[in-house]
Amino acid sequence: MAKSCEVCGKSATFGNLVSHSNIKTSRTWLPNVQTVRAIVNGRPQRLNVCTRCLRSGKVKRAL
Repeated sequence: MAKSCEVCGKSATFGNLVSHSNIKTSRTWLPNVQTVRAIVNGRPQRLNVCTRCLRSGKVKRAL
């Protein structure tokens, strides 16, 4: 199973894949989670963060 975002808590969601003949099978949607080095309490730390949090500036990246 994919990791969840440590900032917003986004994780995998579940639903049905519906074919043209209306046959339903289970499937998952996984978030785009990246492992990045971020500044937490003034120190660099590795976090699993979704790309939406990275793009919106909720995470300060460590260089």
